[in-house]
Amino acid sequence: MLRNALEPWHLLVVVLVMVVLFGSKKLPDTARALGKSMRILKSETKAMKDEAAEAPVPASAPAATPAAPAATPTPHVAQGSAVDSAR
Repeated sequence: MLRNALEPWHLLVVVLVMVVLFGSKKLPDTARALGKSMRILKSETKAMKDEAAEAPVPASAPAATPAAPAATPTPHVAQGSAVDSAR
């Protein structure tokens, strides 16, 4: 069913639709912005990988236990209220 799904003429149709929709003046600016965004994303992921490689978390460190939450009072509903009498 999906045999040879993406043929060269499909790409030609996509390019023509993009030129018609966005115009030939906007396409270079759009491609430039997309390339800049890709470079920023690539540099940020590289920085995250380098940061993770520099400071590995030791496996023998004890896990911090969170403090117990403070007890919050629960509101009491009086017996025989309007909700109970409607039943």
